[in-house]
Amino acid sequence: MNRPEPYVSMKGMSKSFVGIKVLKDVDFDVRQGEVHALLGENGAGKSTLIKMLAGLYKPDTGTIVVDGEEQKFASTSDATSAGIATVYQELLLFPELTVAENVFLGNYPRKAGGWIDWATVRARTRDLLDQLDSHDLDVDTKVLNLSVAQRQRVEIAKALSKNARILIMDEPTASLVESDVQRLMEVVTQLRDRGVGIVYVSHRMPEIFALADRVTVLRDGTHVGTRDIGDVDEQQLVSMMVGRSIESLFPKADAEIGETVLEVRNLNHGRHVRDISFSLRRGEILGIAGLVGSGRTELALTLFGMTPATSGEIVLEGEPVHIASPRQARDLGIAYVPEDRGLQGLVKPMAIRKNVSMAIIEKLSSGIFIRADAEAKITRDAIERFGIRSRNIDQAVGELSGGNQQKVVIAKWLATNPKVLILDEPTRGVDVGAKAEIHSIMGELVKQGVAIIMISSELPEVLGMSDRVLVMNSGEVTDVIDRSKASPERVGAAMTAHRLEETA
Repeated sequence: MNRPEPYVSMKGMSKSFVGIKVLKDVDFDVRQGEVHALLGENGAGKSTLIKMLAGLYKPDTGTIVVDGEEQKFASTSDATSAGIATVYQELLLFPELTVAENVFLGNYPRKAGGWIDWATVRARTRDLLDQLDSHDLDVDTKVLNLSVAQRQRVEIAKALSKNARILIMDEPTASLVESDVQRLMEVVTQLRDRGVGIVYVSHRMPEIFALADRVTVLRDGTHVGTRDIGDVDEQQLVSMMVGRSIESLFPKADAEIGETVLEVRNLNHGRHVRDISFSLRRGEILGIAGLVGSGRTELALTLFGMTPATSGEIVLEGEPVHIASPRQARDLGIAYVPEDRGLQGLVKPMAIRKNVSMAIIEKLSSGIFIRADAEAKITRDAIERFGIRSRNIDQAVGELSGGNQQKVVIAKWLATNPKVLILDEPTRGVDVGAKAEIHSIMGELVKQGVAIIMISSELPEVLGMSDRVLVMNSGEVTDVIDRSKASPERVGAAMTAHRLEETA
């Protein structure tokens, strides 16, 4: 079968920053009417490559050919004029402007005399949104009143208003709930069927296999390979990305499960934690599954004292305890790695050493002074233990990749020597290599006797890492399933089921 010629072809692309080569002689192309996925770990060079295609960065070497003509983009407007548009992970819209004003910003249709033709602006915006099956979006609504998913569709409409033939989508589902992910995937399919070529950057394998026609993998700034999606499986892509064979993304440690360390009885807080009961044993990973709004995170916040229980009982190592604050939970041996590491888990402008020591700062202090040598030792030990990739202990944690940031959060709480570790979405937003490393860390912890509660929206992660799976819906427990009996079908059914009835 004859394949169409690429609409965009990039050859020998290289780029350095401050003497460090981040992209080395990379080739990449995309055809109209295809989804070409771009994969690689954080730091592999994906962002640099797409920013050169978008006109944000100028390559040190290499050529870009668009529709048969070599281009030298000096700005994003040059790329836009060549039919290339980008939807970034951080959406670039003006919240105080309306949907229609954002879609045609800088490109407004004009009447005779130079006045903006607002009727045409609204009509054309309405037409573009209808093409994206976004009939629910009012063109006169201010963007600040829209959800993330709705804003994303506005960005796509904006790209189409400029007659984009190639659309770059950078981690488009990273901030979306599952229902919005499905809707976006439908939009991507529609665009491909209309002849738009799509560069799709994502860490999420199910999306890649559902949408992509081809996939290119980068590693350490180099081109590892380009494959038709039908010629590879997930394990092959993982191996290409990380440079080593990974038998499983979920290496289940052979840990001895001991006595009960935590018991929760009829716990309540508001409408999201309703009469919850379960136990957790030393060396066990208890996975908590459920749909968005099921109460998983709310349960974690109650156990950690951020939203103290209004009734019920928490028993830790055989002793009833009342947890009224995170400090109290920490002192009792409970640690919590939150869902949003950026807002709740880290202070990004601060150094790695300051973040790692934050939960045990009292132990490192002599009067009003912090013992810098002790702080440095704990941080260096954590960097070595967890494989945190950084320049030094004084590097700002916000400069690290997502996976390394997550390791810093875990290191911070493990410095408290917890008996119970609660991990809320431990691998969200990290690449596949970092995901496997975090799973390995979990395995080492349970071998040491730490009891882990793992909350995850990724069902393969729940099934792959858990010794038991607790399923929630509407703030209640609907099932507790042993690993040997846990299946996608049973867990999925429990996510929409009613409360688990007590049995005699």
